[in-house]
Amino acid sequence: MANVMENTHKPAKESLMTKWAEEIDIHNVLPEYPRPQMVRASWLNLNGLWDYAISKSEAAELPEAKSRYDGKILVPFPIESALSGVKRALLPDELLWYRRTFSIPQEWEGQRVLLHFGAVDWKATVWVNGNFVGEHTGGYYPFSFDISEHIRCDTDDSQSTNEIVVSVWDGTDVHGLERGKQTLNPQGIFYTAVSGIWQTVWLEPVPRTFIKSHRVTPDLDNERVLVSVECIEDQGSADDRTLRDLQIEVTVLEGETPITSCRGSIHDVVDLKMPNSKLWTPDSPFLYDLRIELRDQEALLDSITSYFGMRKYSIARDEKGIKRLFVNNKPLFQHGVLDQGYWPDGLYTAPTDEALQYDLVLTKKLGFNMTRKHIKVEPARWYYHCDRLGLIVWQDMISGGKNVNIVLNGIIPMVASGLTIRDNKYARVGRQDEGSRRNFEKELKEMIDALYHFPSIAMWVPFNEAWGQFDAERIAKWTKEYDPTRWVDHASGWHDQGADDLRSVHIYFRKLKKPKKIKDRPWVISEFGGYSLPVAGHVWDKSKEFGYKKFKEKGAFQGAYAKLLQEEVQPLIGEGLSATVYTQLTDVETETNGLVTYDRKVVKIDPVFHVVVEQTRDYNKRMKYDPATNSFVETQYESLLSARGFPYPYGWLKESGTPPGRHLDVILMSSKPYALGDKEQVKIVGCFMRSDGDHKLVCVEMDRAVMDFAELSPEEKEALNRLYPQIGEGEGWFGAEVAEAIVDDFLHFRGAR
Repeated sequence: MANVMENTHKPAKESLMTKWAEEIDIHNVLPEYPRPQMVRASWLNLNGLWDYAISKSEAAELPEAKSRYDGKILVPFPIESALSGVKRALLPDELLWYRRTFSIPQEWEGQRVLLHFGAVDWKATVWVNGNFVGEHTGGYYPFSFDISEHIRCDTDDSQSTNEIVVSVWDGTDVHGLERGKQTLNPQGIFYTAVSGIWQTVWLEPVPRTFIKSHRVTPDLDNERVLVSVECIEDQGSADDRTLRDLQIEVTVLEGETPITSCRGSIHDVVDLKMPNSKLWTPDSPFLYDLRIELRDQEALLDSITSYFGMRKYSIARDEKGIKRLFVNNKPLFQHGVLDQGYWPDGLYTAPTDEALQYDLVLTKKLGFNMTRKHIKVEPARWYYHCDRLGLIVWQDMISGGKNVNIVLNGIIPMVASGLTIRDNKYARVGRQDEGSRRNFEKELKEMIDALYHFPSIAMWVPFNEAWGQFDAERIAKWTKEYDPTRWVDHASGWHDQGADDLRSVHIYFRKLKKPKKIKDRPWVISEFGGYSLPVAGHVWDKSKEFGYKKFKEKGAFQGAYAKLLQEEVQPLIGEGLSATVYTQLTDVETETNGLVTYDRKVVKIDPVFHVVVEQTRDYNKRMKYDPATNSFVETQYESLLSARGFPYPYGWLKESGTPPGRHLDVILMSSKPYALGDKEQVKIVGCFMRSDGDHKLVCVEMDRAVMDFAELSPEEKEALNRLYPQIGEGEGWFGAEVAEAIVDDFLHFRGAR
């Protein structure tokens, strides 16, 4: 009977679904390694169909008989989602139960076995083979249990079956928990609640003495990277162990080539020198690989692989004396977008890893170099993709509290920007319960610990728009002391308490302008825009469409968006504006103010690409970018322009995150004069493939209407054929749609692990 259920399991009915929903294999759900920042070779994925049941919260005994379960749920999709197959709200007076069986491979015999949960919302209690193994509170962070003493391994003669049971309680917005935008009554800017398991569940064998965690801190100014570890020894627990004098050996690699190595005590911070290192930037997101070995004398006890990026986030004055946000000791304007991380079919959980990447690749294609992850913490793979694609992340803390005064903390500040209240009147901000305040600080530390590794994360945002905001100045000070390598936006939106690092404002309904009371800090517009364009057939609920300024036609929407950036954002950069965050990347439920529809099927604005010119008429030799010197250097090859009289610039696609050395070549059909290294915003009209398989993109300036080779002018066609005689409208030529797909594939899988 179980096999029949598994073979016929389908998502619950939903008005909108993404294309990736159809690609889910219920026997191989989210099969990618879930912890790319700390990799071991062996693991076992427990995603898939589990038994589930719902009971009243007072019925806390374990449901034992299989008949007592209500059906099957597809893990790790939350029970409220269509992809779970259930699509039912979990109420605060209920418990959600999960159950599945598993076998332990025989080769794991003698090792510890860890049971990992990527995230469970909110309180999870776990049993293995009827034995209580632990519980965890907080809906957004990874946790694990050592289940070694409670499991049976396979033998040569038989296969042993083990059982996991998990119970979940979730109070959502009834009990003041940290829950972000979740609500049991979704409307406007608040969305469907999420409960239970919503990230990958997996097993991992580790040695009896093993590396529990590690921390990597790049230090550009001193040309080094610092590495520390936490280990668990066989004889003791995490809290009362007495580790022997073990050592770790840390090796930094560029590709397969070791470039530096150092050994030290597990109690010390290992200091590896990194002179002339390649830097991580949005334009060139270079990542070094890392190997960490735990040793007892020369005996290897444990080994993990990881990676890191050499980057620095700081605040300094520019040449005009204006304080700005600096990346790698240079001012960098951050053009960001608000990312809620919701999916119509999976809610908090993307259907596939490809879907998870899609949002990030699209963010780069639309011209952004930063994303603000809004009041949600994503799975580790999301941050890994940001690392490798070159997308700076501003990370929000999850909001909570209860009985928030929406007028005082929402409506009035939005229309009266000068209003500020002190945030130590706890009842006013929904933090009258001391336990609520303690839990916020516990989860803030848990978030930073979980995400510290990822080089793309540049900013911690403890509070947004005063939702549950309390003691923000103190919280910001603690955050900066705990992690001095990143910026802190203590009060995003309003009710600024004057704390470091910056002045952060939200502006809707009004013209963008420089705020008051900056107090010699950098300033950012951390939310603006919110323009709404509903797209027929791709709307969650037509009766409740929400946005800050509504449009009915794509042309008007695109024109207003471009005008907003050109006429309101750009002039403020000279006045000290360091960053902006446009609201928002996707439609979410009744919100139709995304740049792409909720189902990710219609992008409402055209992609933005830039070409960096590497060949101009002023050079007889081919020029190439040298990342070591951050400059263009002459090669031995004769210039294409010189050799063949080619009249147009030659360069490489850059804005989309392609680093030097792994780029897509571009022919730019423009007669404008360019200097070496100039950037030109372009759109792709096609590409051709040379006989050696190399792809050459053909682009035009953004204001041109041409869309394909057939629409190029006779002069342009003649020039292209002179450069590469084999191209034309037939074999070897691809139109704009295929060309952009080639770019998508390149960005998705470039450097994928």
